[in-house]
Amino acid sequence: MRTLIVVESIWGNTEAIARAIAAGVGGDVEVVDADAASPVVPDDLDLLVVGGPTHAFSMSTATTRESARQQGAERIPVRGIREWIEGLAAPGRHMRVATFDTRTVSPRLPGSAAKKALKRLVALGFQPVAKAETFGVHGYSGPLADGEESRAQAWGRTIASAVAG
Repeated sequence: MRTLIVVESIWGNTEAIARAIAAGVGGDVEVVDADAASPVVPDDLDLLVVGGPTHAFSMSTATTRESARQQGAERIPVRGIREWIEGLAAPGRHMRVATFDTRTVSPRLPGSAAKKALKRLVALGFQPVAKAETFGVHGYSGPLADGEESRAQAWGRTIASAVAG
């Protein structure tokens, strides 16, 4: 099974979740930053996974990324998953997709980058393999909440099984 994980990560927490998901999926998995991801997904792809942080109840924007910079973040992508999805070509064939996000566990804020991303990807013609998933982070900069990397790895196994099954 060939999987592409496109991730936007500012503090490193979302990337850590993406890598744990990759470990759970197994097989031929590539993890790519949204900044560097191609606007065309490969035709031989079996599963696309997209993940990013939840900012202001949704996917990040240039404004929310600048706010993160003002809070001390040093790794600010020029293009996040929102912009990547906006420029993404529709898949040329039936292609499965799953989305995830990270957000603070305290304070518990509403909204989900993963749900918004999934909605937009389905509108492009991707087929969801699972509901959007959220992984918790302590504060805005992290660290990840206890057990989240293990849970991400298990979720990776679950979505891989759904695609293979």
